[in-house]
Amino acid sequence: MRDYGRDVLAGDWRRPLRGKIPQVPAEPGLVVEDAGGGFCGAVVACDKEAVTLEDRFGRRRLFPLAPAAFLLEGKPVTLVRPAPSAPSGPARSASGSIAVAGLRARVAKESRIYVEGLHDASLVEKIWGHDLRVEGVVVEYLEGVDDLPAIVEEFGPGPGRRLGVLVDHLVAGSKESRIAAEVTSPHVLVVGHPFVDVWQAVKPSAVGIPAWPQVPRGVPWKEGVIAALGWRGEPADAWRRILGSVRGYADLEPELLGRVEELIDFVTAEDAS
Repeated sequence: MRDYGRDVLAGDWRRPLRGKIPQVPAEPGLVVEDAGGGFCGAVVACDKEAVTLEDRFGRRRLFPLAPAAFLLEGKPVTLVRPAPSAPSGPARSASGSIAVAGLRARVAKESRIYVEGLHDASLVEKIWGHDLRVEGVVVEYLEGVDDLPAIVEEFGPGPGRRLGVLVDHLVAGSKESRIAAEVTSPHVLVVGHPFVDVWQAVKPSAVGIPAWPQVPRGVPWKEGVIAALGWRGEPADAWRRILGSVRGYADLEPELLGRVEELIDFVTAEDAS
């Protein structure tokens, strides 16, 4: 009997043998293949439940951290969340600025930043929220800029009470550019980005799509995007998906990054206090 080794039926034979599939930390840059679908890409993000892979075309996909769900050099592996490493430098906020430890939000200044809609406000908060709390600047949304001159007048800008306004689709000849031109106060700065909607300010690669689709005239833009991409649900559902894909300033287009930074600088300038 010793020639045949141990009794293969001994113990609980119904329980699969463990330890056969190696566990590999999902470090950024690690290239693996989805064992089920064949998607191959490098790790760009990982949390306790899922890992995001980016292929050579810039497309991103999210996968659960399931046992033996990936192939590394053709062999099955189980990806696990990497152990946290000690920081090698100062912590950074989502905007890339140095994070202030133990931050207590400052009393809000009289100066404000206005954005067009709720989606704009939530994106600004996600990336620049830390910076704004450090500076004591409040962001509010307008639900459109058609009444911008009246809104500015009601705000009452002046020394120590500056107003910065971020406008969607601020391009030459647009309705938005004509409205912005009516605001002439030196204590108000109106800037904008060229995108039809702030959704487009998120890089397609961050969302996992090749590009933002072209929506025909006469079709509501958000609904047209959802239909073209084959997504389900309402615009609010789509926005949660888009916002959830944004992890930092690198996931946003430069045309938005520069304008928001410009507004923050304007409303926090020395002569604004």
